[in-house]
Amino acid sequence: FKIYLKLSGHHSKFANLAESSEFLSNADDKKTPRFTDFEGKTSFGMSVFNLGNAIMGSGILGLAYAMANTGIVLFIILLTVIAGLSSYSIHLLLKSSGVVGIRAYEQLGFRAFGTPGKMAAGIAITLQNIGAMSSYLYIVKYEFPLVIQAFLKVDNPSGEWYLNGNYLVVIVSCSVILPLALMKQLGYLGYTSGFSLSCMVFFLIAVIYKTFQVKCPFDDYAHNRTALGFNTSTAYTVPILAFAFVCHPEVLPIYTELHIQEYYGFDTNKVEAELLHTYSRIDPYDTLILCVRLAVLTAVTLTVPIVLFPVRRAIQQLFFPNKTFWWPRHIAIAVTLLTIINLLVIFAPNILGIFGVIGATSAPCLIFIFPAVFYIRIVPKEEEPMRSAPKILAACFAILGVLFMVMSLGFIIIDWTSGSSKGSSGH
Repeated sequence: FKIYLKLSGHHSKFANLAESSEFLSNADDKKTPRFTDFEGKTSFGMSVFNLGNAIMGSGILGLAYAMANTGIVLFIILLTVIAGLSSYSIHLLLKSSGVVGIRAYEQLGFRAFGTPGKMAAGIAITLQNIGAMSSYLYIVKYEFPLVIQAFLKVDNPSGEWYLNGNYLVVIVSCSVILPLALMKQLGYLGYTSGFSLSCMVFFLIAVIYKTFQVKCPFDDYAHNRTALGFNTSTAYTVPILAFAFVCHPEVLPIYTELHIQEYYGFDTNKVEAELLHTYSRIDPYDTLILCVRLAVLTAVTLTVPIVLFPVRRAIQQLFFPNKTFWWPRHIAIAVTLLTIINLLVIFAPNILGIFGVIGATSAPCLIFIFPAVFYIRIVPKEEEPMRSAPKILAACFAILGVLFMVMSLGFIIIDWTSGSSKGSSGH
């Protein structure tokens, strides 16, 4: 459903995009290719896999917690509304990109507001995607030792290094994520993204199957959760939903590499912040749950390189805007980013804190505010006057983003100061 909303588009815009692409290709023939000037060689299917992988990351694990705090009806309404808003913001991004022929988020910011716009977009993308990668590797840190422990039937670990999540995160980062992150183009990751999506589909099927099998027995957990009150139950819900839909930093790179460029368009009282932990409390040796854990670990691991690409691109746009592609710099940025993220994962207290804070700050900028204000500034007044319906709607969209950020941060701050924060509690 989320992928469909992202990929659904407005076919009446194809001609305009084609004209812009043709104009750009002719203009760039005389220039030395830079790192952002990759030719569109990626097939539509591979682009679908990459975008789907960017959307279906660890955010899917937090949706169950969001539904537990809102109820099924309100959750479905919020999910649909935020998905629709996210799809509209992607329309604004691609419309702006098509008008000026720019396929980098940071350069759209530069075209709209100069250096401050470029810096704001680059910083937001960096914060958002570092938060996303941290949440992915946090799952590896927390789940991988439990999976190994379950397979080896180790009931009482005695400090074995292969059951230490910190060591395992570093090993996975060096042996799997880093080699994939060193690919020159994002389109090369289409096959791993397809496999990652299939793992998430398996996870979905398993959760549906377990719904009819498992009766949640955690009455003590339910009592403790209810006693925490309104703030804890609501503070993280909308930010988590927003975080689950943020794929905007990846949209333009994926769109740039397309060969043919087109418009993209439980028992709720016992669910923990990360869904797999809920099932592990029931039966840590359940064969299906172990397989699901492995699938999710594989999926989130293969998502990290997809999310790393826009961060590296933002860093290059900010600090090396006029430099040609250079392998040492390409490698150094990836290694530095993974090192920082590993340190964050090792010392971060809880995955919910990552979801909530990042979702409440950078997500509103990337989903609501930036696409709207870029659209207003970039689309010519001759084409759409300032008082035209599309620009008025975009202005309202930006205001909604500001309100969303203020309210979400307010809830989280109140939650922290009240001493009942889930973001600082145990796993």
